[in-house]
Amino acid sequence: MEHAVAATPAWAVLAYLAAGVLFILALRGLSSPESSQAGNRNGMIGMALAVGTTLVLHPTGLPLIIGAIAIGGGIGWVIAQRIQMTAMPELVAGFHSLVGMAAVLVGCAAYLNPAAFGIVDAEGSILAVSRVEMGLGIAIGAITFSGSIIAFLKLSGRMSGSPILLPGRHVLNLGVLAGILGLTAFFAIDATAAAGQGPLLWIILGLSFLIGVTLIIPIGGADMPVVISMLNSYSGWAAAAMGFTLQNTAMIITGALVGSSGAILSYIMCRAMNRSFISVIAGGFGAEADAGGAKASGPAKSYKAGSADDAAFIMQNAESVIIVPGYGMAVSQAQHALREMGELLKKEGVSVKYAIHPVAGRMPGHMNVLLAEANVPYDEVFELEDINSEFGQCDVAFVIGANDVTNPLAKTDKTSPIYGMPILDVEKAKTVLFIKRSMGGVGYAGVDNPVFYADNTMMLLADAKKMVENIVKALNGGGH
Repeated sequence: MEHAVAATPAWAVLAYLAAGVLFILALRGLSSPESSQAGNRNGMIGMALAVGTTLVLHPTGLPLIIGAIAIGGGIGWVIAQRIQMTAMPELVAGFHSLVGMAAVLVGCAAYLNPAAFGIVDAEGSILAVSRVEMGLGIAIGAITFSGSIIAFLKLSGRMSGSPILLPGRHVLNLGVLAGILGLTAFFAIDATAAAGQGPLLWIILGLSFLIGVTLIIPIGGADMPVVISMLNSYSGWAAAAMGFTLQNTAMIITGALVGSSGAILSYIMCRAMNRSFISVIAGGFGAEADAGGAKASGPAKSYKAGSADDAAFIMQNAESVIIVPGYGMAVSQAQHALREMGELLKKEGVSVKYAIHPVAGRMPGHMNVLLAEANVPYDEVFELEDINSEFGQCDVAFVIGANDVTNPLAKTDKTSPIYGMPILDVEKAKTVLFIKRSMGGVGYAGVDNPVFYADNTMMLLADAKKMVENIVKALNGGGH
């Protein structure tokens, strides 16, 4: 007996269309800090509309569904209340893994009980087109899951942020990918698979989990923001594929929007970092095993140390200060104290600007989010390409916890893992004030920064928040 799927009512089609429009407006709103709150609201309204419509269309088992939503929503609420902004990148990676696993579970459920999903023909066999959707959805979902788990481990410090280069990894990745595509094609025409039997789907699933790991572990810390964006794209395509399996228009629209926007963002970030898009998504294709750059080893180098009072005096007597935030600011949650410092300097007649590197932090827009949280005026925040030329004329570059994105070795050392990445030219400022917890550590990419030891650099060795707070006290108590 053929299991036909009832046509979607006209009102539901319109509701899904409205949700899709709201999702597009959400993406448009998120393109600018000024409109980001409206973008988030549109996204939430659109998602509520899509979920509500789906629940009305499928009332069977509604109490169980609502209970599951309550449990998941409750866990999400608790996490949202407790999570620190410093942990947002690994949280995003963790959530991506859940999207991938959801796609895997839906695909497996459809394979084990295809009649319930309305994807069987008159003989009870799984439709060929549904097998293609199922195979691709499970493969992309599994890659998203295992890749996101590796990204989570790297971002949270549970695994080294340095590239882990497997021998013959390119051959391995290409071979596994070819195997997944070949088995998916055979899965679509195999009679045993059509009957919901045989190991093909489970082999595809296992290979996909494997390649998710081997694609992400060779990617170093400097490229992790691109990885987050790329995994976001994968999660979207996985959701879209499952939307076809579930015959849910909202999932298809949402997944396609997330997938395409994530891919575009990844490409834009690769261009901003002077990275090859294909190289990154292929698992650090261009990385070499001996690419290490200058490490913090060997005899101790001399540097000039300063205090909060020194920094306050120098900035009070400057005409222009460019503040460069990095992950160290996020770790110490110094953004609010930093905004206060900027306001005090402006009262002294000092021009204050903030310079943001595309990959500062651990995910796209990490520094922008933190500065917005501290109510730093949007018109004082500039991207690298808009402000880099000003360092040569500014009096003070105030670097707070940024290492790799200010490291000039990216321009000169071909063995460095950050070679070729555009950097903020802080070394060109008349004076560089560099906040760092100690001289013992290096950046996320594991590369020492020669700016620390330059004649025009003063190192402010302390917790970033405490140092900025002490500078604020000095500014409040001092004068010209």
